[in-house]
Amino acid sequence: MFYDETKIYVEAGSGGDGCVAFRREKHVPHGGPAGGDGGKGGDVLLYVDPHLNTLYRFSRKRHFRAERGEHGRGKGQHGAAGDDLRVPVPSGTVVYDADTDELLGDLTDSGQELVVARGGYGGRGNARFATSTNQAPRVAEHGMPGQKRWLRLELKLLADVGLVGVPNAGKSTLLAAVTAARPKIAPYPFTTLQPNLGVVVLDPQTEFVLADIPGLIEGASEGRGLGHEFLRHVERTRVLIHLLDGLSLDPLADFVAINHELAAFGHGLDQKPQLVALNKMDMPEVQERWPEVRTALEAQGYSVSEISALAKEGTRELMYQAARMLTELPEDLPARELPVFRLGEGEGFSVEREEDGWRVRGTRIERLAAVTVWNLDEAVRRFQRTLERMGIAEALKEAGVQPGDTVCIGERELVWEE
Repeated sequence: MFYDETKIYVEAGSGGDGCVAFRREKHVPHGGPAGGDGGKGGDVLLYVDPHLNTLYRFSRKRHFRAERGEHGRGKGQHGAAGDDLRVPVPSGTVVYDADTDELLGDLTDSGQELVVARGGYGGRGNARFATSTNQAPRVAEHGMPGQKRWLRLELKLLADVGLVGVPNAGKSTLLAAVTAARPKIAPYPFTTLQPNLGVVVLDPQTEFVLADIPGLIEGASEGRGLGHEFLRHVERTRVLIHLLDGLSLDPLADFVAINHELAAFGHGLDQKPQLVALNKMDMPEVQERWPEVRTALEAQGYSVSEISALAKEGTRELMYQAARMLTELPEDLPARELPVFRLGEGEGFSVEREEDGWRVRGTRIERLAAVTVWNLDEAVRRFQRTLERMGIAEALKEAGVQPGDTVCIGERELVWEE
């Protein structure tokens, strides 16, 4: 089975908690606060492994979690950061957020990395809160939770030239004739159930990767047959070889139908340069219809070749045409790595009425709610002062909050009291 699409769950490590501690050593008067900070949680990264060519490994393992940071300790000892988790993927993997469908990155180059989940910051220990007016603070912070999300991975094969055409046009036979690939070949529709790759070596200076895309039929762009599943692989190719079945009832109608499906799928597939080849020229009836096919397609501006993939006639010349066309095309721009996770520290917030209480939203206040240690009175007072300083307490009062109402900030549920 060819695995070219899957969903995985990634969870970065949470930050370690800060520590509340004081120095109590002999001959060290007024030791003061000595609680260390928690360590940062590990990130989850995807990286390109050139030895992989499918997403099969994710059929057995779908959950990936990075290591959390260690907690801070006394004597000013900071916790160690959690190790990053690096997950290998094949070249050509496109990464989406499974919930929002946002494109996160496109991994094409060997060794290329993409951070898909950021580890949480470590909480500060009480040594960080010492001031001239508060020399013995009893406050620390929890570590921030790591980011977690479901990802959708799509694999789009990286090939220079792609073979397209109706089932049984002879694409797999042509691939076997010009490369060392050995795809399954049989005289019935949909023999090829997965894309196959091969390297065409014409001379020491001329070589390229050729992909055999499973046969398309009319309606493929809408999900009929196997085309909808594999049309995405055509996106990566720079040149298309449109192979016509010389024994088809109407090769010209097949040509129009396949091009219509490429255009309907979008993504610029119908704009890719095409070479057209009529296959099975070893058959007398195909030789008879060759002049008609050539005249019709050349009138539309296409370069048309006659080949027999089975007899390996005309195949080398066709590959040289494809190689020349590749050299004439501009180089592809390198894939752009997109930002994945940003944590702002804006002062903005909003107050909303919910069915069972109130909801306060805002990056800074939600982060503070997550790191506050609620069983430390000084930490709770610090949180309350921040609510007042940011104007959130006043906004809740103006909105009509009443004593006893539930106020949700991030994942924390608080009870409002005057």
